[in-house]
Amino acid sequence: MLREYRREWLPKDVVAGLVLTTLLVPQGMAYAELAGLPAITGLYTSILCLVGYAIFGPSKILVLGPDSSLGPMIAATTLPLIAANGDPARAVALASMLALIVGAIMVVGGLARLGFVADLLSKPTMIGYMNGLAITILVGQLPKLFGFSTDANGLVDETRAFVDGVQDGETVGAALAVGVLALAVIAVLRRTLPRVPNVLVAVVVSIAVAAGFGLEQHGVKLVGTLPEGFPPLTVPDVHRSDLLPLVAGAFGIALVSLADTIATSSAFAGRSGEEVDGNREMVAIGVANLGAGFFQGFPVSTSGSRTAVAEQAGAKTQVTGLVGAILIAAMLLFVPGLFRDLPQPTLAAVVITASLSLADVPGTVRLWKQRRSECALSIAAFLGVAFLGVLPGIVVAVALSVMNLFRRSWLPYHAVLGRVQNLPGYHDVTSYPEAEVLPGLVVFRFDAPLFFANTRTFREQILLLASREPAPVWILIAAEPITDVDTTAADMLEDLDEAINARGVSLVFAEMKDPVRAKILAYELTRTIDPNHFYPTLDSAVAAYQEQTGARWTRQEP
Repeated sequence: MLREYRREWLPKDVVAGLVLTTLLVPQGMAYAELAGLPAITGLYTSILCLVGYAIFGPSKILVLGPDSSLGPMIAATTLPLIAANGDPARAVALASMLALIVGAIMVVGGLARLGFVADLLSKPTMIGYMNGLAITILVGQLPKLFGFSTDANGLVDETRAFVDGVQDGETVGAALAVGVLALAVIAVLRRTLPRVPNVLVAVVVSIAVAAGFGLEQHGVKLVGTLPEGFPPLTVPDVHRSDLLPLVAGAFGIALVSLADTIATSSAFAGRSGEEVDGNREMVAIGVANLGAGFFQGFPVSTSGSRTAVAEQAGAKTQVTGLVGAILIAAMLLFVPGLFRDLPQPTLAAVVITASLSLADVPGTVRLWKQRRSECALSIAAFLGVAFLGVLPGIVVAVALSVMNLFRRSWLPYHAVLGRVQNLPGYHDVTSYPEAEVLPGLVVFRFDAPLFFANTRTFREQILLLASREPAPVWILIAAEPITDVDTTAADMLEDLDEAINARGVSLVFAEMKDPVRAKILAYELTRTIDPNHFYPTLDSAVAAYQEQTGARWTRQEP
């Protein structure tokens, strides 16, 4: 990047870095507390991940940092390992070790070219997962917005605890007022002046109100003076018994982080005509997490909102991120008290607005209108997060995505084909009742690879076609969609061919891919299936049948 860097880009990158910092600081502090950690750790994390991605990241403007979608996952992983009235230092150590494990998973996965694992989360299940995450974050932040705290965990318990707290009169009026003020400022500016850094304005207004009206004396909790300086290189000290749950949580965090990064980088790369390298992104995210983990940070991901801010501010390269890291470090070194009077309810307001941006209700409605089975998957993922928890929710989301893929391969679409006048090719006779067929020939298409789970479906369909009256002479398989044949399917084909041959019916294949044909030969299926019954195209197979039988095209019977 530095070799290709142009001097005229520097002012734009510096300005974009300044603008970005105004978002990084309050969001970093808010998302740290969302993860159950001291606010200062969000700033440590922001510095190191920005530097790490600037060095290793393939994207020119992608911005990494603490993320609202990861905060609950970090808390769900670390909080059960912390004793009652837990020590903040232990929480930081656990979160830092979690970042190191996530980083190691990402780097190894990227070097092993495993970037495709992001595809394990389908769009519908990701929408449901994010909707569940949004409501979980929102409910979890409501007590802080109202000026009190609860010890509840899980959406149901947190909702009950919040309602009980309000009914018991625990609400701090001044805290609620400043929190609602921050929410209003962010919402109004986002709608009326989208280019203005609304979060920064809300923070500045809240600090002014807190200082001017002495809100601390009215029971409002403030951030207080941040520790001065920068943390030393530290290897987190955790118990050996903590490693297994940390590793389990790290895999979920790594998957969500990778999926989010691939989606975000693809969206922004598409605007500039760039290509996304999932494996390089994986390594870069891993390095960013390693950097954060060694300096009292926690796991990070890509932020679509911060990347959009950087792009709108004119960012050209990752120098924007480096400028942001330098400015945050300078604040910690020289003005650590800058945010001393920032009210905690304002941080809750920042997190709540972020949680609302995670939700995609229109996307859910669109799924309902377009494909209700996928909408059901989305709702199931939502319920998994809402009622089982964040980490079990990601397991549910992945499992649903895989099961949906398996279901489509297990019960694939299949069709009998015919010829349609003035329409090239062969088409589903269900969709085209006027299609013509050749007497004695059934052209059958099976839209999936043949493997152990769908062999029974394929066999039943072929036997059903072979039992027609009058019986067909050939059952011609349009094999172009069949991308694989495993050993279970091979045994099924051998038995099936012998069974229908006994009825005087031949099994014939056309358009079989060369790799699949090679497997057929390796399985020695040509012992039963006539080697001459493999044709390169459907047209050549149909022509051979017509030459052999003299059949002519006729309108199919209703």
